[in-house]
Amino acid sequence: MYGNKESALEPTVRTTLKRHPERGAFEVEQIQSILDEGFVCHVGFTTEHGPAVIPTTYGRVGDTLYLHGSPASRMLRNLKAGLPVCVTVTLIDALVLARSTYHHSMNFRSVVVYGTAVEVKDLEEKAAALASFVEHIVPGRTAEARAATEGELRGTLVLALPLAEASAKLRTGGPIDDEADLGLPVWGGVLPISTTFGAPQPDEHTPAGAAAPDYLVGYHR
Repeated sequence: MYGNKESALEPTVRTTLKRHPERGAFEVEQIQSILDEGFVCHVGFTTEHGPAVIPTTYGRVGDTLYLHGSPASRMLRNLKAGLPVCVTVTLIDALVLARSTYHHSMNFRSVVVYGTAVEVKDLEEKAAALASFVEHIVPGRTAEARAATEGELRGTLVLALPLAEASAKLRTGGPIDDEADLGLPVWGGVLPISTTFGAPQPDEHTPAGAAAPDYLVGYHR
C-alpha cells in the first residue's frame, strides 16, 4: 500500500532490491513517469505448462494499470482467474562502455509491478480504460477518434492491476572501472540512446491535403 499516498510506496519483500539497493526508487511520481514513457510491458505469470512472459500494450489511469485484449486470450483468462502477476517496463537510456568487458553495462529506468488483476465490468470504467491505451501512446488522440461502442466494450476483456506493490530501478552515470584498468588505452564512457519519430504519413483514406494533427507533428517521448 502507499506509505504516503501521494509520494511513495512502501517497500515489500518482493519490491525490495537485493542487488544494488541504492538504485531502487519508490516515489509514485517516478514510477508513473517511467510507465508513461514506455510503450510495451512484459506480463509474467505461471500456467499449467510453466511460466510465461507476454509483451503487450497497457494504459494507466491514476494508480491503476490496465491490460486488455480478446476474451480468448490465454494470458487474460489466466489473470482473470486470480493468478498472481508481475508486470515490467524497461527504458534503455545509454550503453555504458567500460575498460573491461566485465564492467560494461547500460543506463536504464525500469518498473516492476506485482499484484492480482481484476476484471473491469463497469462499462464506464471500461471505456475510460480503453481510452487510456490510446492516450498512453498518442496523447490527444481520443478527442478526435471515435470512442469504442458498447458492443466493442463488451467484446473486450479489460483487467485492472493496482499500482500498490511496485518499485523502480535506475542506473545512471558512466562506467565503474576497476582502479587497475583506468590506465588502459581503451575508450570508456557512455553512448546515449534517444527515440525519434518521422513525419506522419497519411493513408489512402485521409482527404488529400489534410494536415496532420498537431499532436503528431510535435510528437515526442
